[in-house]
Amino acid sequence: MSEHCYRYEKKQSSENQFIAEYLLKIVNDNRSWGFGLSFLYLRNVKGYGWSHKRVYRIYRELELNLRIKPKKRIIRKTPQPLSVPDNINECWSMDFMHDQLKDGRQIRLFNVLDDCNREALGIEVDFSLPSQRVIRSLNRRIEWRGKPEAIRCDNGSEFTSKVMCRWAAENNIDLKFIEPGKPQ
Repeated sequence: MSEHCYRYEKKQSSENQFIAEYLLKIVNDNRSWGFGLSFLYLRNVKGYGWSHKRVYRIYRELELNLRIKPKKRIIRKTPQPLSVPDNINECWSMDFMHDQLKDGRQIRLFNVLDDCNREALGIEVDFSLPSQRVIRSLNRRIEWRGKPEAIRCDNGSEFTSKVMCRWAAENNIDLKFIEPGKPQ
């Protein structure tokens, strides 16, 4: 090894202190920004030409890394078996399915099934199916088939909305939500 390499001492640049102060200022102003957004802000908005490796080294030395939140696992205490009704219109099930068109647009399918005989009562297809559209579809099924005693569904936003709960209460229909986690 050469003597020059052996005796080398790195020179602290005064610019590193400036970068550190700027990073602290950015992170204090925008607490949800990680390294990527902070670096892009310095490069694209402020116009500094520092290397991402240099800025990241200073970022790590300052211990500004965001904490990665672990996934929250849902623990089911006692899974309940799925009951099969004896009569039609005793319990219906409803859920959404997703698909994609050839041009890349997403479509949603709203399915309603009778749990007794596994008959599909209706499938509604559109790009967007909000709670009002779900209620309108269910009202058409009730006019044609009669009112169910209960409807089983997942905990999706369309099914847990205030509008949906109010509609179910007005029609004396019990909404049975499946347990969170794996439905099977």
